[in-house]
Amino acid sequence: MHSSRARGQRLARSSLPIKRTGGARTTRVRCRVAARPRLNAKTTMEELKATRLITALKTPYLPNGKFDLVCYDEFLEDQIENGVEGVIVGGTTGEGQLMSWDEHIMLIAHTVNTYGREIKVIGNTGSNSTREALHATEQGFNVGMHASLQINPYYGKTSEAGMKQHFLRAMDLGPAMIYNVPARTGQDITTDIMESIAGHNNFIGVKECEGNERIAYYTSKGISCWSGNDDEAHDARHEAGAVGVVSVTSNVIPGIFSKLMGDEAQPELNQKVQNLISWLFKEPNPIGINTCLSMTGQVKPVFRLPYVPYSKEMREEGLELLKELGADVKGHEIMKAMEDSDFVILDSF
Repeated sequence: MHSSRARGQRLARSSLPIKRTGGARTTRVRCRVAARPRLNAKTTMEELKATRLITALKTPYLPNGKFDLVCYDEFLEDQIENGVEGVIVGGTTGEGQLMSWDEHIMLIAHTVNTYGREIKVIGNTGSNSTREALHATEQGFNVGMHASLQINPYYGKTSEAGMKQHFLRAMDLGPAMIYNVPARTGQDITTDIMESIAGHNNFIGVKECEGNERIAYYTSKGISCWSGNDDEAHDARHEAGAVGVVSVTSNVIPGIFSKLMGDEAQPELNQKVQNLISWLFKEPNPIGINTCLSMTGQVKPVFRLPYVPYSKEMREEGLELLKELGADVKGHEIMKAMEDSDFVILDSF
């Protein structure tokens, strides 16, 4: 999620004047983006609605705080090899809230240009400002993303009528998944609102964090759903009718989550990963997954503030949980709890 006040001046390739933070000056900010690639011919609305395992992808950093694209590509290749069918780029897990819009659109473009024929690329281009959401979403589609992820306006909350208009305008630009996470936005997207916008031609479905009862209701109405809660995702798919999951935990165990989202229920496997899932969310996401992937060596141990790693005690606890999963964890041969001094914590980048 992005603050419209803090990030307005960084909006990529805006055709309208954007106010700079803290002053009345206006400027036109433009960002060069890659030419739109030819989209995967198989990426239709039907294909998007059938995408079962979507990883809310971690964004790796170099010690100077810039994107580590070499690591990013290796990470994505491992995701694809282990059955992940789609990725959210620059979501909460990927720390889109800490990116400039230029960074955000660049990362979407890189993902599409490199892996857009192998995996569905969903750009998190939502914002609490409708203008920013529309500009960012337009740029995301210009660089070839297959769909956008749209959140309801947070902090400066709006009415139900305003929320509907916000989503409808965003969907006018292309396929969109609506994201309901009241714990972060402070406002629920009610079933009435969701049903009122579900008839739009570009409505893919909803990433729902309000539980499996809500998901079961939507699926009974023909609305496609993805669980936003890793601990409930298996049952959401096999009992509540969800298409699949938008997962944080699949960053570290994509192969297991691919099995959990398969055609056959896997209750024993699901139970096996619950302790790890619980550990990953002991602090607000993405703190846990950032710590975990640093421990397994999949990313460099670099954190952009305000995020900081788990304590040494919590890391040691997590290491034991990772060891229980063995070879299902990439980097299991080298993973360690690490020392506090191993981490790089950045306040500017």
